[in-house]
Amino acid sequence: MGLKCEIAVGLNKGHKVTKLPRHKKPSNTKGRLNKRVKFVRDIVREICGFAPYEKRTMELLRISRDKKALRYLKRRIGGHRRSKRKRDEMQGVLIAMRKAHAHK
Repeated sequence: MGLKCEIAVGLNKGHKVTKLPRHKKPSNTKGRLNKRVKFVRDIVREICGFAPYEKRTMELLRISRDKKALRYLKRRIGGHRRSKRKRDEMQGVLIAMRKAHAHK
């Protein structure tokens, strides 16, 4: 459809109007990581450290037992997608630790 024009017939019939900008719905922003939430999570991780199952997962990933780590996580946190996400997160943590160690 083209632009509206003030003619009563044809493809572009109707009133000429200016389109209003659409507001962001809260439902569209669900699941996105907020800056403040990320900051809080980083502080909690720094203070509390890792849970025992996360430490064990990192040990399995260090010796490159990815599949075993995935199965272990799946039993612990109860879902394939969740466990894949957690495994990726733990691999990211290991990479960051290696970078920090090499940087010193």
